[in-house]
Amino acid sequence: MCVRVPLAFDTPEDVERRQIERWRAMSPAEKAGLVSSLTSATFALALAGVRHRHPSATAQEHFLRLAVITLGDELARRAYPEIDQLGIA
Repeated sequence: MCVRVPLAFDTPEDVERRQIERWRAMSPAEKAGLVSSLTSATFALALAGVRHRHPSATAQEHFLRLAVITLGDELARRAYPEIDQLGIA
């Protein structure tokens, strides 16, 4: 017996079933476009959050702070050593 775990607990089962059917019916290009759009939206929201928390920072500092969020501290510091000079934690 297979127990089905819902993708989201706040979504009715019939709606979730239709969503999964729609995803399965999508072409690879449609799926790639959807993922690309969602990724862009996520970056835009993260950057908006950085700008909100650090309104007086420069665009470069915003970029570096976003790098820390998206890449993780260790990789961001290896890719952008200037993070250390700004004191970004």
